[in-house]
Amino acid sequence: MITEEDLAQQFTVIIEYTHPQVWELLRQCYVKVINSKSYLTIANIKTCIRYTRYIGIYCPNRLINAVKAQKNLLTEVAEYVGLVEVVCLNANNLMRDPLSNLKETYPHLWLDLLWVVTQEQ
Repeated sequence: MITEEDLAQQFTVIIEYTHPQVWELLRQCYVKVINSKSYLTIANIKTCIRYTRYIGIYCPNRLINAVKAQKNLLTEVAEYVGLVEVVCLNANNLMRDPLSNLKETYPHLWLDLLWVVTQEQ
């Protein structure tokens, strides 16, 4: 079975070798495959999707606009590896949110985001 880490690795390797300028942006961000349970719709019971996977790109303030400008390309690569969508998140905002329980719930992710936020170009 392909894990989330394997999918994220495949995504970043494809970007690294096919689009080096975009890779320079992504290597300063935290890329993670996120599983989400989508609600079943009654549109067509045979084709309901129970779980979706998408790429979450956690970017510092200085890079969020540049990464969002490349979203079409990133979405194309994500669909190639079997993911649904690309979501760009501002890591600075997540770290400053006073109501966030990210540090207690996902301490490893919190440390990775702290590293992303504190890096300078």
